[in-house]
Amino acid sequence: MMRRRFDLTDFEWAVIEPLLPNNSRGVPRVDDRRVINGILWRFRTGSPWADVPERYGPHTTCYNRFVRWRRAGVWDRLLKAISSAFDGDIQMIDSSCVRVHQHGATGKKGANRSMGRSRGGLTTKIHALVDADGLPIDLRLSEGQHADCRYAEDLLTRLHAGTTLLADRGYDTDAIRATANQAKAFANIPAKRNRKKTFAFSSFLYRYRNLVERFFNRIKEARGIATRYDKRADNYLAAIKLFSVRLWLKRYESTP
Repeated sequence: MMRRRFDLTDFEWAVIEPLLPNNSRGVPRVDDRRVINGILWRFRTGSPWADVPERYGPHTTCYNRFVRWRRAGVWDRLLKAISSAFDGDIQMIDSSCVRVHQHGATGKKGANRSMGRSRGGLTTKIHALVDADGLPIDLRLSEGQHADCRYAEDLLTRLHAGTTLLADRGYDTDAIRATANQAKAFANIPAKRNRKKTFAFSSFLYRYRNLVERFFNRIKEARGIATRYDKRADNYLAAIKLFSVRLWLKRYESTP
């Protein structure tokens, strides 16, 4: 099959293939690389699943395998395995809101939604921890109006001695600073203006925090990430992780 612009490269496929399930039974399944390319096409364009081109196989196969592998934790394991070599000297944490499309807002109310009302209307907030190169280590979702600091501690489990944590004032809480101290890391976070206590802070190091903002810009090049069309939060988060995996692979492929 001819490789299209946004399809996996041979290098990317060589890394991903050994990490995929290979215990299929019965009727031979549609080629995994072909299906993943279809999944990438869907989120890259923001199109409905039914519009996935036939060259990627039946659109129902693309959707079903995406969901089945999400339930089996395949996308989680991919990101964890491929990001295991992250540069932990500096870690950055931040969040970004995305608008929920009307198609994504029609699901049943209740759990697994991560949608809320904020200034931008109905939104979902992506929380990300990235390494010194701006590559994603871990990700979470929340309702758009939730405070950033509520989800920080879940993301900071990979801090280690000597790490510098960069974050904006929204993360200036005693709990986050205590988490960094326990890990023997340095929390380079500007203090809130109403703080009476002062903390060591390097404005020079803080300039590197733009790398986490660049991460959000890169994943939002995919229209299905920049706007949330998915009713289920776990499906949307799985897509973000898949595109995060691809950022890592592009870095590996470009490294001499």
